[in-house]
Amino acid sequence: MFTLFLAMQIYLDYSATTPPRSEAIAAMQTVMAQQWGNPSSLHQWGNRSATVLETARLQVAGLLNAPAESLVFTAGGTEADNLAIYGVARHYAQPQHLIVSQVEHSAIAEPARQLARQGWEVTWLPVDGNGQVSAADLRAALRDNTVLVSVIYGQSEVGTLQPIEALGQIARDHGALFHTDAVQVAGRLPLDVTRLPVDLLSLSSHKIYGPQGAGALYVRPGVKLQPQIGGGGQEFGLRSGTQAVPNLAGFGVAAALAAQELPTEAVRLISLRDRLFDQLADVPELSPTGDRRHRLPHHVSFCITAADGDRVSGKTLVRQMNLAGIAISAGSACHSGKLSPSPILSAMGYCDRNAKSGIRLTLGRHTTAADIDWTALVLKQVLHRTLSPLATPC
Repeated sequence: MFTLFLAMQIYLDYSATTPPRSEAIAAMQTVMAQQWGNPSSLHQWGNRSATVLETARLQVAGLLNAPAESLVFTAGGTEADNLAIYGVARHYAQPQHLIVSQVEHSAIAEPARQLARQGWEVTWLPVDGNGQVSAADLRAALRDNTVLVSVIYGQSEVGTLQPIEALGQIARDHGALFHTDAVQVAGRLPLDVTRLPVDLLSLSSHKIYGPQGAGALYVRPGVKLQPQIGGGGQEFGLRSGTQAVPNLAGFGVAAALAAQELPTEAVRLISLRDRLFDQLADVPELSPTGDRRHRLPHHVSFCITAADGDRVSGKTLVRQMNLAGIAISAGSACHSGKLSPSPILSAMGYCDRNAKSGIRLTLGRHTTAADIDWTALVLKQVLHRTLSPLATPC
């Protein structure tokens, strides 16, 4: 059977990164070969590049139903998150109050910790066992000096969607700015900033089949940020440095195609996601993590609840599945190389043993029903080889 495993190569780590689509690669190649000018230059070479840049801005803004001038291009989602947090915080001469959830990506959590070391008051909103923030907890956490609330839209490790409309409205009614990291949601669920009560929203190109090295921060008109990179004043003065025009061209094409395909692709992914959950429902060693109803369309996640689970981490299963030609991940790609308990699962109430055993299978535009069926079969066999009978989860 092991030799049969090697016959199929299945990529199920789309939350870590997605393969750039051919249309995005073609756009990048054209820019690198023919439109390579500096978009800040006034001559025709610069004008050609500037046209590419602004076309990409329109395309990415279209994914959010946002005005093009509200999009600040960055080098990725992490920089967009950092610009949102520090860009607000550094407007204040004295430390204020910041609210973030306990299940944020490290691109939010680490800036929050740094601000705390600089004297800021930081409230870490708790989550329930499904990883969701309570609106009541947010209301209770707000203070007179709360200047920013940041809550991730779709959690990358356990797939849970937050009630962003309700949370954003609570922050807005209080007079605090509201940011959400929508990196995992973009291209998978509709995002309309004319409806969502958000002031700042982060995106990443390589999560929607664009190239790595490009991202964007939506900044609601009227919101003021302090730039974090000084220089020539590009990106409306908020992000200096010559833009990576080829990457942004690929980002724009990927965003336009994601918007076009979203209605049908989201439905297809939900069907495949539920198919995989259903096929693994009879595996006693796997306990689903995250909210099953309020969930990213492409996201499946579990922790191991076997008697000897303390010697089998999520990383162990990742390696075993990789030997079988199937790519999955142990939690977020940003932390999958670490053996410490997942801070996300710990925040959700999992003990250290189970918080080290999380796995994530994320689907994409190339995933088929046959891929799902084969993956379920292989994972069951790997678990059977590796684990002892079920024990009570801790």
